[in-house]
Amino acid sequence: MFRLVRDRQGAPLAPQGSVVCIGAFDGVHCGHRALLNRVRERAARLGTAAVAVSFEPIPREYFARSSPVSRLDDVRGKIRQIAGLGLDMLMLLRFNADMAAMQAGQFVEQILVQRLAAREVWVGADFRFGHNRQGDVAFMREMGGRHGYATEVFPEFTLGGQAVRSSVIREMLARGDFMGARHLLGRPFKIGGHVVRGRQLGRKLGYPTANIRLGRRTSPVNGIFAVRVHGVAGHSMAAVASLGVRPTVAGVEPLLESHLFDFDGDLYGRRIDVEFVAKLRDEEKFDSLESMVEQIGRDADQARALLVPSNPVFQPDFADERGRVRSSGASA
Repeated sequence: MFRLVRDRQGAPLAPQGSVVCIGAFDGVHCGHRALLNRVRERAARLGTAAVAVSFEPIPREYFARSSPVSRLDDVRGKIRQIAGLGLDMLMLLRFNADMAAMQAGQFVEQILVQRLAAREVWVGADFRFGHNRQGDVAFMREMGGRHGYATEVFPEFTLGGQAVRSSVIREMLARGDFMGARHLLGRPFKIGGHVVRGRQLGRKLGYPTANIRLGRRTSPVNGIFAVRVHGVAGHSMAAVASLGVRPTVAGVEPLLESHLFDFDGDLYGRRIDVEFVAKLRDEEKFDSLESMVEQIGRDADQARALLVPSNPVFQPDFADERGRVRSSGASA
């Protein structure tokens, strides 16, 4: 049974020992899943627990608080993705001032040795940890020699010659390359949340929307999109969506607004997931509501044309649980 642990200190968690991997796991992309599945396989062979160690907020968010950092998924999505891979445990540590000040040796002894009884630790070649990033692979190996665990370096994962990294996927999304991002993620890029009440302006203008507040999340995408909305019925629904601050109506808070085609219902309080298919244009400020409504109509028509079932944009490649990409047969 999967276990989520958030406490840094406490009783030993894996009396039988563990195989551990450490990372931010933003997006849990194909490369992450290949590593996580290797850990699961090694743990099964050794008869130990399979454990992922991660952090919230992820370290680059903590150290860049003055300039928001975009993410591929929120913490709920990360937990769900990792839990679905069959690991025994996710240790999700709060990254705060105390964690940032922790010496690399302390991290090894308190987390990997005392709490997890690690027998193998898997990291990337450029892995750094501890105060001022003082710990590296060589230090991890040195500590393993003292405490009886092996350090294994997982090679960089590639697909078609492309390195699979969260930063690469964020860049793809920012320029509207949703097919490329889906290829590396192994699934479509989505943003999920509960539908909240807005100002009802969209309904008054003839385009009612299901609104999701991003809160503290910073999205890698911004603009107007053709999307599919999941969680409304037993199937996904085509929609046109806006993600931004809505400058024409003096908006401030980032909001994801989705106008579902051929739907008339109440979604308030329901959790939905918005799958991004194609970017239509950047967000812009209009001189009047009338000109904005005219453009929304054009956006909706364009989104409908893109979202017809025969369009090859709906024949995605996807990755299996080992990170291997399988194709449905359509060209990208």
